[in-house]
Amino acid sequence: MKNIIYILVIAFCFSSCKQDEKELSSVNPINWKKRSINLKDSDSLIKGSSYLAVYSEIYSITEHRTINLTVTASIRNVSSTDTIYMLRGDYYNTKGDLTRTYFDFPIFLKPLETIEIVIDEKDTHGGTGANFIFEWALKHTGHEPIFDAVMISTSGQQGISFTTQGVKR
Repeated sequence: MKNIIYILVIAFCFSSCKQDEKELSSVNPINWKKRSINLKDSDSLIKGSSYLAVYSEIYSITEHRTINLTVTASIRNVSSTDTIYMLRGDYYNTKGDLTRTYFDFPIFLKPLETIEIVIDEKDTHGGTGANFIFEWALKHTGHEPIFDAVMISTSGQQGISFTTQGVKR
């Protein structure tokens, strides 16, 4: 009996030491579903697509050493009156392979609202040449969304940060 209790205590200690696996992106996919909206084909919307370059890592000193970065990709509705609709958000790696689809159904952004996709520093799936392709729709009188990204990394008293801006495709 004493041996069974001893084994159970050891097993409990090992199982409590196991760390929870964290998603590679801190954006919970359930949040995208909360933003979903049904768009009808009869809605007269202008559709477009935009490209946003991001860097989940950059080279440092040589091509054999990289620094991991946290990426914050922002999707901004610049209209003060109209809602815009994001139809799809895909994340590609340096080789052009689809790494992750954040949403593939219509979601909405209220006037002047910003939503963000955060790629954690430890997520290097995108590599040094990662990018997003966003598909969107808006009213004929609406303003196109703005896409930008901030990449940052800090270590001790050193830090690096820079931004990129999306372009319409």
